[in-house]
Amino acid sequence: MEIALILAVIAAIFIVRTFKIVPQQNAWVVEKLGKYDRTLTPGLKFVMPFVERVAYKHSLKEVPLDVPSQVCITKDNTQLQVDGIIYFQVTDPMRASYGSSNYVFAITQLAQTLLRSVIGKMELDKTFEERDQINSSVVNALDEAASNWGVKVLRYEIKDLTPPAEILRSMQAQITAEREKRALIAASEGRKQEQINIATGEREAFIARSEGQRQAEINAAQGEAAAITTVADATADAIRKIAEAIRHPGGMEAVNLKVAEKAVEAYAQLAKTNNTMIVPGNMTEVSALIGSAMTILKQRTPQ
Repeated sequence: MEIALILAVIAAIFIVRTFKIVPQQNAWVVEKLGKYDRTLTPGLKFVMPFVERVAYKHSLKEVPLDVPSQVCITKDNTQLQVDGIIYFQVTDPMRASYGSSNYVFAITQLAQTLLRSVIGKMELDKTFEERDQINSSVVNALDEAASNWGVKVLRYEIKDLTPPAEILRSMQAQITAEREKRALIAASEGRKQEQINIATGEREAFIARSEGQRQAEINAAQGEAAAITTVADATADAIRKIAEAIRHPGGMEAVNLKVAEKAVEAYAQLAKTNNTMIVPGNMTEVSALIGSAMTILKQRTPQ
């Protein structure tokens, strides 16, 4: 009975050490008699007991690694408290097993060293403006070194950049001054634009008024010209009609009669409006004019 139990235990140990189930996104490194033999991929695998053993187990997933905070000195001798995070992935399980005794620690230390070197080449203001450049520089240098360890460095991100309290106060004062400067510039630009708008409006209004006055004068001149033309046309038409009437028989006698009548009326008016009697210098002409008028009237009077 005891022998059967011992055999059962030995069989169980044999089975456990022989059959291995490797999870997805994992890789197990197998050594045979202390020497690297092969890498087990996901699934059910067989390992020879007592001769082969699983020496290393690696996850092939992307791994985030926090980089401890450290003090870095910029090019203009300003201290910065910097911390970040690295994302890496094991791409070669064999190299990850034998390339470094502790690749996680090696990546962390190298990231800190590279970060101090990159920030030391920049001034304080540039470190805030060029985070992407810092991240890219650290990733490129890390990836080149980590390739010997079977690790691919995917990204590095700076989580925080913290300058000393005195620098923070100075930066805040500078930001406040810049904002006040921008506000004053904006106000002056607004006043300038307001004056420009007012001047432009006055100019356009003056132009509009002058154009209106000019158009009014043009319209008045055109109206006056049209009136003069109309009067001239009417006068010319009247003259033509009078001339036409004179050319007909008796026309001239009618003209003479009209002239005589007007002359008599004029002398009569002069006598009424003045206490002094005005007598023509040549009474013969007046008598002849009146005689002509009477002769014309007798001729026109029916018998």
